[in-house]
Amino acid sequence: MLDPRYAYMSAYLKGEEPKMVASSHIDRLSRTTNVPDALGIIRETDIGSYLEGVTIRGFEDVDEALWTYLAKRIAYLEAFKYCPEDMRKVSRAFVIKYDVANVKATLQGIVSGEKTPLIPIGTIHAEGFLEELNASETVQDVADVLTQCRLPDMVPAVKAYDPSGGAKSKIALEATLEGGYYHNLLKMARGIREGTFLSKAYGLVIDLANVGIVCRAVVEGVGPAAGDYLISDGYILAEKTLRDILPYKLTDVSRRIDTPQYRDLANEISNAYDKSKSVTVIDEIIEKYKFATLRDLLSPRALSPLVMAWYLILKETELRNLRLLLKAIYDGIAVEEVKRYLLL
Repeated sequence: MLDPRYAYMSAYLKGEEPKMVASSHIDRLSRTTNVPDALGIIRETDIGSYLEGVTIRGFEDVDEALWTYLAKRIAYLEAFKYCPEDMRKVSRAFVIKYDVANVKATLQGIVSGEKTPLIPIGTIHAEGFLEELNASETVQDVADVLTQCRLPDMVPAVKAYDPSGGAKSKIALEATLEGGYYHNLLKMARGIREGTFLSKAYGLVIDLANVGIVCRAVVEGVGPAAGDYLISDGYILAEKTLRDILPYKLTDVSRRIDTPQYRDLANEISNAYDKSKSVTVIDEIIEKYKFATLRDLLSPRALSPLVMAWYLILKETELRNLRLLLKAIYDGIAVEEVKRYLLL
């Protein structure tokens, strides 16, 4: 018999979706030139209501408030007495991505000498070590924080990272950390109700991550060595196919992928890079494909832990879009110019 808590949580989470910033809000925001008006447009949304109670003097305040809001929403759901344990497992595995992001940002700061604000979400934050991580001056400092926070799976990748190793070392670190994250997601998915659907979703996300690794490696001249950084357990793309692509130019990648959906993706990346010559377009395009893929797989599901997975993705996307829009307004950039970066 189905646990009635699934019905309750599904109804609750689906009921939260209309309270999010939607395309209609984005259209109105695109005609806004100041932050007070922008906040007024989203006042009736849950996140807009939260921001009304926050003192905002600049984008740094907005940024902190948005991340704090998301952290509180996640904590509230995990503490909710009607939340089934499988849904909590989905949430707890999901937020590890912010630990990965914070570790990557810290190590990049060690290389560049410039610290960036860390995201107040994840195990490191929950354990109270985020400030200590941000203060890290060496790779060993970062590894020590991870050990204290009971995140031992990340420690070998961090210790193996060579800050002087350039693009090759950076790609190796990121691929290893992200690979560990995705493998933990797959492990979690296999142990929960309707985990088969979630495993498929995460497998497709691994495919997309591997396309990103290949495209960045080709652009940055890493070449065949990047084959060692590919993430295993993808859903469609075979590792051999990806390795065979690495010696070629970006314009050749799409012709060497048999799967139509990924061939189209690689072609779009190649065209965009040819126009911009910016490696950032790779992640921008892949993020759009990833959002569409997860939407198609997860949004129709109900009465299962997949409802939690889709809700977290929607909230994360809502925050991402708002950060881009409000940053554009603060910087005096026409919002229309950043709309192509939004996930809708």
